Amino acid sequence: MPAQRVIVYIDGYNLYYGLRSKGWKWAYWLNLQSLAEHLLKPEQTLVEVKYFTSIVKRPQGRHDRQAIFLEALQTLPKVRIFYGHFLSNIVTCKQCGHTYQTHHEKMTDVNIAVELLSDAFQGKMDTALLISADSDLVGVVQRARSLFNLRVVVAFPPGRHSNTLKQTCNGYLTIGRNILKKSRFPEKIVKPDGFPLRCPVEWH
Repeated sequence: MPAQRVIVYIDGYNLYYGLRSKGWKWAYWLNLQSLAEHLLKPEQTLVEVKYFTSIVKRPQGRHDRQAIFLEALQTLPKVRIFYGHFLSNIVTCKQCGHTYQTHHEKMTDVNIAVELLSDAFQGKMDTALLISADSDLVGVVQRARSLFNLRVVVAFPPGRHSNTLKQTCNGYLTIGRNILKKSRFPEKIVKPDGFPLRCPVEWH
């Protein structure tokens, strides 16, 4: 019997904020291909990992750390990165009148929906594994299951959960500390051109 083909879709900021809520900075240096492989069952095979994120522009230190991480991901043969963007809003405090700027990410849920439905339409997988707890993805899961009879499993990041997403998918699990520990990059990675990448010291 042929192995079940799995494509993994990772909501980058949902995963990041889950790790941050636990204080697990050590897990930011995460080999996403290894993580995906650790989540698969023995009868399943990994086709691809699709990682959805947006570039952090500031503060500079956070931008630089993200850039190193993205370079590390680009050394993985089965990982593809898809970019959204941040929108800024000016918020005024109702009590004191002080104004400040906030940022929120856009396009991740749309990009995930487009890729997941496209892959399902092309018959590229038997199971979609979705790493997120964003209930905005319920609609695309429902459509993928009804149109293509696709099996969809959700893996909740640490500290994150969505009952509606859980109820919409065929199955669910929560990513735990042990799998994350087994899925970290080594402290130093050497790119194909010989350039070394090191885990940022702030992530130890």
